[in-house]
Amino acid sequence: MRDKGDGDGLEEKKIYVTLTGLPLTFHLDWPFRKSTSGADFWVLHGDIRLENSDGLHAPVSVNLSATVREVMPSLESKDSETPVINALRKEVDRRQIEFLKSGKLLPVHFSSRHYDFKRNKWVFGKANDDAIAAFLERKVYWQTRLAGGRVWIADPTEALYLETSPAHLLEIAGRLAEHGLIKLEGEYATANSTLIAQGEKFESAMRDALRELEKKHEFERG
Repeated sequence: MRDKGDGDGLEEKKIYVTLTGLPLTFHLDWPFRKSTSGADFWVLHGDIRLENSDGLHAPVSVNLSATVREVMPSLESKDSETPVINALRKEVDRRQIEFLKSGKLLPVHFSSRHYDFKRNKWVFGKANDDAIAAFLERKVYWQTRLAGGRVWIADPTEALYLETSPAHLLEIAGRLAEHGLIKLEGEYATANSTLIAQGEKFESAMRDALRELEKKHEFERG
């Protein structure tokens, strides 16, 4: 997935960080397709890769319920990618997805749990300002470390994941810039050496999050 404003036709590696500190990339085989099992749902296959790891990934089958299908403008990536990526990230946050070198296809229910019908909006859990600041530090660090280039702070996908607005993301990023961690130009940020020097903090957070995730799945396997 690419950030806004690029027009050279080349695909850019986009890192999506979880609230727990795991850097992920997503490959999704669009569009959703009607289930052939006779059940009333649509299926999207994909693969979530845990970056900065030794080839760990999670093949997933996203199962879209008929109830949520009714609120989707279409099943194409332009209308569905943002909520799908955020739903998968929340499953990682909840330690429901296990990363292995050779994993089996994991069904993931994309259901009304993520949609507030009273307010007609997607809900993935509201983050406070401290959590947003930590998230943005990790986002800029991992995007810089693993892909390079500028980092789109005002990404609506990130705003939806954190249940905030792109404008508020920029406001929090401005505070990071004041502390010398990033350089902010419009909606984009670049990492300063001060942030890169804190790499061990971000790497440690990733290791801790992965350890907790693995511990949970080891316990379930007995």
